[in-house]
Amino acid sequence: MAHDDRDTPHADGSFPASFPAENGTETISAHVQARILAEALPHLIRYDEQTVVIKFGGNAMGDQALADAFAKDIVYLKLSGVNPIVVHGGGPQIAAMLKKLEIKSDFVQGLRVTDKPTVDVVEMVLAGAINKEIVTAINRQGGKAVGICGKDASLMIAKKITHLPDPDSNLLKAIDIGYVGDPLEVNPHIVDVISKSDLIPVIAPVAMTREGETLNINADTFASALAARMKAKRLLLLTDVPGVLDKNNKLIRRLSIEEAREMIKDGTITGGMIPKIEGCIEVVEAGVDGVVIIDGRVPHCVLLELFTEHGVGTLVGQRSRGKKGG
Repeated sequence: MAHDDRDTPHADGSFPASFPAENGTETISAHVQARILAEALPHLIRYDEQTVVIKFGGNAMGDQALADAFAKDIVYLKLSGVNPIVVHGGGPQIAAMLKKLEIKSDFVQGLRVTDKPTVDVVEMVLAGAINKEIVTAINRQGGKAVGICGKDASLMIAKKITHLPDPDSNLLKAIDIGYVGDPLEVNPHIVDVISKSDLIPVIAPVAMTREGETLNINADTFASALAARMKAKRLLLLTDVPGVLDKNNKLIRRLSIEEAREMIKDGTITGGMIPKIEGCIEVVEAGVDGVVIIDGRVPHCVLLELFTEHGVGTLVGQRSRGKKGG
């Protein structure tokens, strides 16, 4: 067994006051470590045996260092008594495979037009390659991840999207974007069974209709529906932006539902952030304590958000601005 100098007292009987850092080049004071633990413990208690749904996507999926840090975070959450549930996207990987197969792909209001050949590729990439990559990454960090999709045990039943709000008039307009769906019914039994063991579910956002047709579901939408149905403590949406910014481009750390609606109305929240915030509001109103839009480009962003007062994004919850706890 390797000798650990931290267990060796000084000549006066005292123990070393610092600990080697992971890279062996820096030291962290024992007092600093104790303070970090003291600050983290209330958060650990708050999330003990609580469900946290985490949507993983964006640049973090394409950056090996960020992906490894994310996998570590998920393992640490499970070891600390939290029940993490990972839902992942995969837009860039799907686009790359479609290009390789010379299948043309268009978008309508941010949703990929998905014909039958395209949905076959979507299922292959999401429920196959990407899902198993994330499972492998978590397992490599010492976790026990299990990959599933919305079709397993009828986890998610969906319906085809046939209408979308017109960007100009905001009136519903009939559309045909193929095999793209919205959640209709969530049956979380399989996720409950996995989460209540020592396993970690990793879920691809592929669902099916009542007739058995495969549908592509937006990962944010899938994660939101699952979190709402499971009354999760938190829903974390990893993105490629710092969070919601005010009119001076400064990060807004917390928004109540009322504040969020007012900022949409006065034009502070614009563009693609509007549907994301509206989705957050729906999830909170469905019983989730809070939804956080997190900058997934920050290493260990999940641990920073859950186990420190600072966080790395914008929390949308029932309460107005203040501390992020609760």
